[in-house]
Amino acid sequence: MARGIKDKVAILGMGCARFGERWEADADTLMVEAYEEALEDAGIETGQLDAAWLSVGFDALNIGPSGIPASMALRLDNVAVTKVENYCASGTEALRGAVYAVASGAADIALAIGVEKLKDTGYGGLPVRTRGTTFDMIGVVGSAPGNFAQLAEAYRNRHGISRDELKRAMAHVSVKSHDNGAMNPKAHLRKRIDIDTVLQAPMVAAPLGLYDCCGVSDGAACAIVTTPEIARRLGKTDLVTVKALQLAVSNGWELQGQGWDGSYFHTTRLAADRAYKEAGVSKPEAQIDLMEVHDCFSITELVTMEDLRVSEPGRAVADVLDGKFDADGAIPCQIDGGLKCFGHPVGASGLRMIYENYLQLLGRAGERQRQDNPKLALSHNLGGMPNQNVAAIALVGLEGV
Repeated sequence: MARGIKDKVAILGMGCARFGERWEADADTLMVEAYEEALEDAGIETGQLDAAWLSVGFDALNIGPSGIPASMALRLDNVAVTKVENYCASGTEALRGAVYAVASGAADIALAIGVEKLKDTGYGGLPVRTRGTTFDMIGVVGSAPGNFAQLAEAYRNRHGISRDELKRAMAHVSVKSHDNGAMNPKAHLRKRIDIDTVLQAPMVAAPLGLYDCCGVSDGAACAIVTTPEIARRLGKTDLVTVKALQLAVSNGWELQGQGWDGSYFHTTRLAADRAYKEAGVSKPEAQIDLMEVHDCFSITELVTMEDLRVSEPGRAVADVLDGKFDADGAIPCQIDGGLKCFGHPVGASGLRMIYENYLQLLGRAGERQRQDNPKLALSHNLGGMPNQNVAAIALVGLEGV
């Protein structure tokens, strides 16, 4: 029987490049920017790394089909470097590889790094790259906004919510994240907006307007992980340990029309339940102190609150409007600005989310620091579309929690 990885792995250091339109920087430069911060934070040298995992979503467009670019850019010591991709959950997938290597004893110290240069594709969203005769990068026919707009309508119809009420709740999600992102020097978009601006913005795919969609950015983030025992030997005292790391991948059930109504993410619910069991979390609404979730669209964040069991079914709209997930709310969500303000450089997003949780848990988030001493944080990374996706959940917290 699987025994789980709770508290078997500690985060030794993390780093994050500045996200944005980084025309002056190539993928190598962004990786080095994030890595140097992580290396300094960890207090180690490159030669102490035993293995690395690299996440990139669009390898043919900006980095190539192997781990060699990371090994060369970071001047790694000829260690194993594994390149991974799992749709937009690739960043968390890289961390999973590094964490599992340490937990198993295959590596003492391992690196997870993710990078993407989306701006260089020249595309206004996620570019489509054909794979085979019937399956493209997004897995379904249509646009990302179009598919998530269908999620919004399905959610609204299931719970009997008016379109105006749902749009106002989605607008609150966007305003809240922009308020938070304005305080983050590494965010791409750092301008506050108001409800009227969101509601009056051009429509992209009804009911999703311009400010309901995350931007397109370049970025990189990374984590260095080890065992708690090694971390203490290296002089670390306040440890952030991995409590759980779970993925759930669609198997076709959502497409079969035999139970799924399009109003939620089946994989998120499965991954969350598995992660809570692994971490020993029985009451997520009471035990989780802050969250970073995959807010590619404002409706995604709203629906995910219910999938993560921190809002009751049909209650997320009311909880959002009541400020439950604001920076000063009961469970802050996207306290760094989220995908709404960082954009979504695919390979980097999952690690960027964990980076913010790591800073908050150690009290190092500066102006946006949560003041109630958070002890347990969740990140949720989603890849694909509502009807075909992979969901990743990472729970990290202070040692002993």
